[in-house]
Amino acid sequence: MTESVSPVPPTPATPEPEERRSRTQGLGPWILLGPPGLWLLLLLVLPVLVIFELSLVPGIRPGDLVNPSGLDNYVEILKPIYLRVILRTVGFAGASTAICLLLGFPVAYWIALMSPRRWRNALVVAFVLPLWTSSLLRSYAWITILRPTGVLNSFLATFGIPQLDLLNQNAAVLIGMSYSFLPYMVLILYSSLEKLDRRLLEAASDLGATPVQAFWQVTVPQSIQGIAAGSLLVFISSLGDFINPELLGGASSMTASRLIYNQFLGATQNWGFGSSLSMVIILAVSAAIALLIRYGDATPKT
Repeated sequence: MTESVSPVPPTPATPEPEERRSRTQGLGPWILLGPPGLWLLLLLVLPVLVIFELSLVPGIRPGDLVNPSGLDNYVEILKPIYLRVILRTVGFAGASTAICLLLGFPVAYWIALMSPRRWRNALVVAFVLPLWTSSLLRSYAWITILRPTGVLNSFLATFGIPQLDLLNQNAAVLIGMSYSFLPYMVLILYSSLEKLDRRLLEAASDLGATPVQAFWQVTVPQSIQGIAAGSLLVFISSLGDFINPELLGGASSMTASRLIYNQFLGATQNWGFGSSLSMVIILAVSAAIALLIRYGDATPKT
């Protein structure tokens, strides 16, 4: 007789040690962050370090030996002629930010709270359509509108209104900047106002608040983060804008971006001074972003 042999039960798998499992889980985020981190290092961190090194070399030109020797380039920025350029750049950026906020808030408010819901996405897309064209083409369009024989003055002439001399003036630069960056402000404000708690507006109305009081005490505090984010984005974009001041402003509207361009690609060819100007702008923008991150998430009081 053949003896039946009972099957041997399979040996249970040895559980993975807790230490090895936690180590594997800890490597997951680093593996995911590796490719973008490397990309960021190569295209952002290293170029900024190269610019910083060049900023420490006075009067360096293409082909010269890089030998950092001091802060002479940064001291040169303090000359009155360059301080005026920086102040003009900040003035353009601040004025265009204020214009975009004043024009963009009513538009975003109407789209988010007053327009029919089924049309909101179409209205937002229609408002950002100019961003689908080149900024260079938009600036040339404004040249066609603002030049002495352009569309605007031709329209004014039909009503006997004197011509406006706007092209190659600071006003033309502000018009071009405001037009270019207004869609960004509207998009950010729209996303903020869309989340507005309307029950607070109803409560304010029930408590006797006027529409103006409800706007300043309820709407603005709830959308303050969107206002800060949109203003910072427009300010930073205006700070580094080159096309609008170059094409619409003329020689009298020299800005930091145009000055940096002249140091690298113009007749001056002073890469050290251009790098120091670039570092000043980079530090200013970084400080603004740090302030937004630090204080932008504060819960608004209503």
